[in-house]
Amino acid sequence: MLSVKPWKTEAMLRLLASVFVCLYAGSLLLLTLHHDDKARVGTGFYLLLVGALGCSAAALVCLHRPWTLERIMRHLAAFLIFFYGGLLLGAFAQKLAGSPGPSVAQMVIGAVSFQGAVVLLAGRFVREHQVTWSEAFGFGNRRRLAIVLGFCLACGFVWLGTALQAVSVAAMEAASKRLPGLHLKPEAQQAVQTLQATTGWGARLLLGVVTILLAPMGEEILFRGLLYPWIKQAGYPRLALWGTVALFALIHLNLETFLPLAVLALALTMLYEWTDNLLAPVAAHALFNALNFARALT
Repeated sequence: MLSVKPWKTEAMLRLLASVFVCLYAGSLLLLTLHHDDKARVGTGFYLLLVGALGCSAAALVCLHRPWTLERIMRHLAAFLIFFYGGLLLGAFAQKLAGSPGPSVAQMVIGAVSFQGAVVLLAGRFVREHQVTWSEAFGFGNRRRLAIVLGFCLACGFVWLGTALQAVSVAAMEAASKRLPGLHLKPEAQQAVQTLQATTGWGARLLLGVVTILLAPMGEEILFRGLLYPWIKQAGYPRLALWGTVALFALIHLNLETFLPLAVLALALTMLYEWTDNLLAPVAAHALFNALNFARALT
């Protein structure tokens, strides 16, 4: 049974906002490395980009300063000004740069600004609640058993996930034939396409580290370790379960894999509930990604 977590609503909201700001800052940083070859970028583009990144940094500072009751409106107003200022400047910069195509840099920067940011911010979040990582996520609870169970779940789910993906593809193809206007074309996730298009082993190794180590840790901390118990303990256990399941599947932005990822998220949540150790879903997620990573290379 999952132990009670002392997560404060105010701290959770600030963490979620911080993750969003970091993810947005990562998308801005990507523009400096890759932009549409047909786009003409000059001094104006870089000034807009620096301004947007500066506003994003200021918004993060506002989020992590102590919000006293007397100054809460002032802090909130400052955050919103910097946040929306960054969005506005970034939108103009994006318009000048065009849309960058998928690349290894895009995948790595995206992972660092999302999953990497979650790991770093979770450290601050845990310290704010005056608990250790082990106390927060149960890392000391039957550690070996948790890891073994996680590996077993991953090995078993590879076959089920493949079958569910096949069902999704068949359903999408059938829907496209009946309703051609939907344009439901099955295609692999962008990460898989990028990996298959990458030939250098250095780039593949970098993608492997992101896919097998960083992504599972960040996503499990966010969805299972933080969001799920927070919503559940607020009195909404069903919303906690199905909401985090749907959100986990949605963030991968691929209709073909939505069903298998949703079922995987459900299994990972149940595993965390049973073991009370986040290492169990992390191990399962990491091995599942590793097996799919190896399959994509063949």
